[in-house]
Amino acid sequence: MNVRRLIPAASLAGAVALGATALTACSGASAAGGNTDGKLAVTASFYPMQFLAERIGKEHVTVTTLTKPGVEPHDLEITPKQTGRLGESDVILYLKTLQPAVDKAVAQSGVKNVVDAGSLTELEAHAASGHDDHDHAAEGEEHDHGGAGKDPHVWLDPAKYAQIAKGVGAALGKADPAHAADYEKNTATLVTELGSLDTEFKDGLKTTASRTFITTHAAFGYLAERYGLDQEGISGIDPESEPSPARMKDLQGVAAKDKVTTVFFETLAGDKTAKALAKDTGLKTDVLDPLEGITDKSQGADYFEVMRSNLKNLQKALGAK
Repeated sequence: MNVRRLIPAASLAGAVALGATALTACSGASAAGGNTDGKLAVTASFYPMQFLAERIGKEHVTVTTLTKPGVEPHDLEITPKQTGRLGESDVILYLKTLQPAVDKAVAQSGVKNVVDAGSLTELEAHAASGHDDHDHAAEGEEHDHGGAGKDPHVWLDPAKYAQIAKGVGAALGKADPAHAADYEKNTATLVTELGSLDTEFKDGLKTTASRTFITTHAAFGYLAERYGLDQEGISGIDPESEPSPARMKDLQGVAAKDKVTTVFFETLAGDKTAKALAKDTGLKTDVLDPLEGITDKSQGADYFEVMRSNLKNLQKALGAK
């Protein structure tokens, strides 16, 4: 099945190479970090980067995250105090252009070991919609923070997330050569687990009554492409953008034509729009989590648990056999 791919309505990311930010070797308690516990001080921009650092670094790293649980990452603002602390990191892991405030702080940090996750895999353009809806595209234009039309939500594809994991493991090994073998081993374990998750999604979504899902946040372009599904986003890649009446009407037609049963919303953004569309079309609502943060409302305690909840919810909504 062909996945719908157009230039996106709202884009927030670009594939930016590491370029001049060469990874230089330093000890676990580097001059940059001055970490008194002797561990590598890693700062992650938001949850998907934090998860990789913790799973690969384990006991050799101290991980802090700039985006607190429950905060929508796209809207993050950074205090001068946070910017100052960022400069004490041994390694920074982030995804360039996803969070403009983070990009600015990273540029000012002076940290040598800076890893842009977008440079570790190929970022792609994904449409928020399977239709060339001019009004809908116009809504998203203000949310394009100068990215190259690329979708940042790459961690929702386990295969691409595994590519990023390999790059993060290599970066930690270069920053802390004394524990490089452990980072390599932990990376291999994580990549194997992500491979198993990829297989679960392939098998679980192989045969379904419908291939189309509607979601408030058009974050699932990579997931849709990987598993042969069609994503229809109510809003653009920015979860807070408001859909036009024309877009809502368009989605009612899509729901009828493609046998859609469910409108998905996410845990970190409101469900008002999803409920409005569901009410107008007689559809159910359920959670599809873009995994930008873990809270006590999340359907799982970590990346793997939430992704498996997403799979279960997709199987139910799409009528998996």
